[in-house]
Amino acid sequence: MSNIGFRIFPNVDKPAKTLIDGFKGIPVANIADNMNRMSCMNSKIRPVNDTPLLGPAFTVKSRPGDNLLLSKALDLAEPGDIIVVDVQGDLTNAVMGELMTLWAKQRGIGGFIIDGAIRDLGALKKMDIPIYAVGVTPMGPYKDGPGEINVPISCGGIVVHPGDILVGDEDGIVVIKAQDAEELLEKSKATSRKEDKIKEAIANKAWDRTWVDQFLDKLNAEVVKNR
Repeated sequence: MSNIGFRIFPNVDKPAKTLIDGFKGIPVANIADNMNRMSCMNSKIRPVNDTPLLGPAFTVKSRPGDNLLLSKALDLAEPGDIIVVDVQGDLTNAVMGELMTLWAKQRGIGGFIIDGAIRDLGALKKMDIPIYAVGVTPMGPYKDGPGEINVPISCGGIVVHPGDILVGDEDGIVVIKAQDAEELLEKSKATSRKEDKIKEAIANKAWDRTWVDQFLDKLNAEVVKNR
């Protein structure tokens, strides 16, 4: 009989590493623009340090205030995996701190996204492993369960499935489904090339701004010259 709500699925189907690595260095905003701006975690999920994030999702669903399943995930996740933890945004107890992060670094874990609280902020800021979280508190976690590993979860208002590609920078996190990744990568590269051309035009004071009036005309905006 399946113990729903207290289960561990150790194996994750992941996109090819070469496909994941293709997103390296592409701004999250450029990727999100090619997803109709609908696939970013909300602004509550903020970076703790300056290390960019990229890798496949290894998901954890925990009871608020508890990190038993996250502790197990540290031993199951593979090098490069991004551990994504759903504790429903609860900030009462931190579910991760310095010691767990040090162990994750030793194992080659690719980073963390915590929809909840962390602690030991001073130490985590100095580490070269990407960490995103909602908040900080010194109050530590319980280790009683229940919870699940590698099931669909909610993080930052977005559904995350095991194996989804996660890209993060100082702006935030975008979530990419594996089946969309190849086409999205090409579109995102094209957007970056387009923006490079715009930056060059700006530097030369030659940015074409006619599109603004075209949009206003299309939307029937009224220009009132006399008041």
